[in-house]
Amino acid sequence: MSSFRDGRFLSLSSVDFDGLSLEELRKLFRQYLENGTHGLCASMYVEGQNPGDDLSEDVIRRRLSIIKPYTSWIRSFSTTDNNDLIPRIAKEMGFKTMVGAWLGDDPDINEREIVNLIQLSKEGVIDIAAVGNEVLYRKDLTEDELI
Repeated sequence: MSSFRDGRFLSLSSVDFDGLSLEELRKLFRQYLENGTHGLCASMYVEGQNPGDDLSEDVIRRRLSIIKPYTSWIRSFSTTDNNDLIPRIAKEMGFKTMVGAWLGDDPDINEREIVNLIQLSKEGVIDIAAVGNEVLYRKDLTEDELI
């Protein structure tokens, strides 16, 4: 599914990327990364995996250990398909977490996302919870359904 924002990424950032070569972009990215970032939105999927594929604890640990030197917050987007392991492992590794419940047009999946988000909250591994933050944008649910 393509985003409604296709082609707008560069216009939303605070840096003018026009005319920069790939090498200049890499250098700029490395500079910002090495200076540290407040937080990262990160996918734990590896090449060949897609959202909905089960994640393994080993893969999550490896991916989080790669980004650990560069940030103190991690943002995850789902609590199903082993994505519930992300905040648990992240907390164990010393990250702060913003955890999302990915809501869509399937009520059964939505229910599992919310139940898992509540469980993770009770476990104390969520610093900030995000519920269906793009569901209205994608028009998967109405505002009343989200509420």
